[in-house]
Amino acid sequence: MPPSTMSPRSSPPSSSRYTDALPFPRNTSMSEFEVEHSSVKVPVSPPKPRKGRASSERDVEVALRSSVPALLAARARPFTVSGRIPIDPTALKLFFRTRSGITYSVDFPVDIDYDIPPGMEVLIAACLPHSPAFDDFAQPQNESLFFPQDLPLTSTLEIANHPILDAMRNTLFPTLPVGHYLTTLRDKLEIVLSGSNMPVQLRPNDNRVATIVVTLPSRFRGGPLVVRNSEGVEERFFGRGGKSGSIEWTAFMADCDHHVETVQKGCRVTVSYAVHLKTFGPAAIQPDPLISPSDQFLDLLSPILNLSRGRRIAFYLTGDYGVNPGEVLAETLVPHLKGGDSLLYHAVKLYKLGPELRWTAGGYIWPVDQTVEFTNDAYDSPTLPQASTPLSVLDGGRLPPMQGPFSSGASEPGEEEEESLRTRVEKSGAIPLSDTDIVLLNDMLRGPVAKQRVPFVQRGELERLVVNVLMVLYVP
Repeated sequence: MPPSTMSPRSSPPSSSRYTDALPFPRNTSMSEFEVEHSSVKVPVSPPKPRKGRASSERDVEVALRSSVPALLAARARPFTVSGRIPIDPTALKLFFRTRSGITYSVDFPVDIDYDIPPGMEVLIAACLPHSPAFDDFAQPQNESLFFPQDLPLTSTLEIANHPILDAMRNTLFPTLPVGHYLTTLRDKLEIVLSGSNMPVQLRPNDNRVATIVVTLPSRFRGGPLVVRNSEGVEERFFGRGGKSGSIEWTAFMADCDHHVETVQKGCRVTVSYAVHLKTFGPAAIQPDPLISPSDQFLDLLSPILNLSRGRRIAFYLTGDYGVNPGEVLAETLVPHLKGGDSLLYHAVKLYKLGPELRWTAGGYIWPVDQTVEFTNDAYDSPTLPQASTPLSVLDGGRLPPMQGPFSSGASEPGEEEEESLRTRVEKSGAIPLSDTDIVLLNDMLRGPVAKQRVPFVQRGELERLVVNVLMVLYVP
């Protein structure tokens, strides 16, 4: 969602749409019609059957009516997605190290019923058996295996080179906000031999939002991967590659259970990946940024914070974000901060401080929860664009000396226009900076300051008010 289309006061989604593993809605529903029913009941007689209509046609219609709701329910909340990775199986290699310190490799494809490679024998011998998630009657000889996670393991398959995460974002996370990204971390290599099955596994408690399972090219029969969501709906994936040379991958949400049914022949080899949510903007859904300021940058910020204890200080933002301050709150820029603004915001958050973004112009500052929303004078022309008309932000530069409270850098308003503008600003909720305890640090040294424009109509002419963004924080 581009910044220019962000809602100024978007309310958080209902908590009923959230899960423990994923703190954001997975889908939205929308209806163009709303019907209110009256309390008066009208008797309705059952429809009369058409003469000559075959019973088979009625059965087809009944089956169709029962199938459509199931399809729409599955479409409304998908919890799995699957696809294929086009790769030559002969180009895929697996490298691992045993506890003896010796490194081995396995070449694919693998068919242990025909000829088991020596490296595959060592891999199976180095694996440990799965323990069942529940106290059931699983027999030890039917347990599946997994490679110890504390031993080195890598392969020539890099899922980052394939658009798997993009497919997951579009299917499983369609409402993921801008500025949030999916990352992967290799989880387990698992082997299910002939006559064995993998019991239901406990959901991992590592803050993942999804899991990816890639089926390596090893010949087997049976043993489908069964994924079950929290509502008991199941989907099966058989892990069969394509005829042109490909391997199957399957992704499912973190709140799903999964297991592998009995493999009838061969062995099923899979590699799983944990999917985590990261962001460049640290104040949105997931406060776990992808970047960290350098030690040198923190050393430059530290003395300023130490000398500002007990004060409320503010910095101008310098990036151009292309938004209309009359339409959006300044806080909505947080996930979109870039350049030095992003570094400064991340650095302040590392000190456990709570920065907030606020609009400012001409010695006035708006509350954090208000936009720069103007009302037109009575004599303004109604045919001209109003204050909410979006305009592109002009190029920034050095902030020119402000000879009056409001200046666009191109012309100075007259006394009458300035007084009218001040009245509008105060009506919109802004207060003078001099009436606050905010210390504006940029006043000590002029530098580049980002400029946004708010259009408004005055005396029948379209004007633009220059608005800046302040990052305000209190240092205890």
